[in-house]
Amino acid sequence: MSHTGRSVRCIVALIIACATGHAVGQPAYPTKVVRVVVPFPPGGSNDIVARFISRELTESMGQQFIVENRGGASGVIGAEAVSKSTPDGYTLMVHSTSHLSNAFSYKKLPYDTVKSFDPVALLAAQPSVLVVHPALPVKSVKDFIALAKSRPKQLTYASNGEGGNLHVQMALFASIANIQLIHVPYKGGAEMATSVISGETQSAVSTVGAALTHIQSGRMRALGVTSARRSSILPNYPTIAESGLPGYDINAWIGAFAPAGTPKTVVDRLQTEISKVLKRPDVAKQMMDQGVEPWPGTQQEFVTRIKSDMDQLQKVFRIIGTPAN
Repeated sequence: MSHTGRSVRCIVALIIACATGHAVGQPAYPTKVVRVVVPFPPGGSNDIVARFISRELTESMGQQFIVENRGGASGVIGAEAVSKSTPDGYTLMVHSTSHLSNAFSYKKLPYDTVKSFDPVALLAAQPSVLVVHPALPVKSVKDFIALAKSRPKQLTYASNGEGGNLHVQMALFASIANIQLIHVPYKGGAEMATSVISGETQSAVSTVGAALTHIQSGRMRALGVTSARRSSILPNYPTIAESGLPGYDINAWIGAFAPAGTPKTVVDRLQTEISKVLKRPDVAKQMMDQGVEPWPGTQQEFVTRIKSDMDQLQKVFRIIGTPAN
């Protein structure tokens, strides 16, 4: 073969390699186990979603995606570990909107909430719902607001922690509704739910997943969901915005992140594979059965969502204040 012929073949091979996303001399990603860090204990929504996605990616990408729970400090401990990991695509993080809330509820973090991570993909919407104890004489959001205005600083609401996502959602609700409620923070979602069921507190904003069985059994009464659109998990319940509080909209999410500096080809491949998984009807059903809704989208949509949520949270934390740490 002539020198010219060999050169042409080399150029063609290079073009093919680039078209398939692989640089010459570099193996296709992934070639080894991928660690998926969930910065919360097992059993919560983040953990459930991470395990669904990891299982499917293991099958579709030909390498194991293994979930590692590193709970503590509202997700800060696990996030710090990921931020300091090698940005090669073999350490990922599945975190929620709480990742952004932590930027405001902690005076100082061991990483930069935005700059230390590359957003990979939205995974799920984590809709929340305003619930009350069944004995409270209200049947709608309008009823609840009217009762709170007639009893200023008398009605209580529970949250899963000072400055946490559920505290933020209820505080925003009270601010827009111009009502005064008493906040009672608990150590977690389970304690929060128990307080409402027992009547120790009278209301709360809870994730749909955590409240679903209690609503179905009648131990909690649902008044409205926090997102702008009705939840496909609770389709018969109105949004808070349409049932008495126009303009209210908080739709928490769960997403996948990588350490900042992870190669774009790797991020793009992960986003593509995750999107395929989330669009599968069987996966969507399994997720919805657990109280979360699949949320496939582009990486840019995730980046945009993070920016808009950070702007919203900054406004909310001006209202509720920043807890001392």
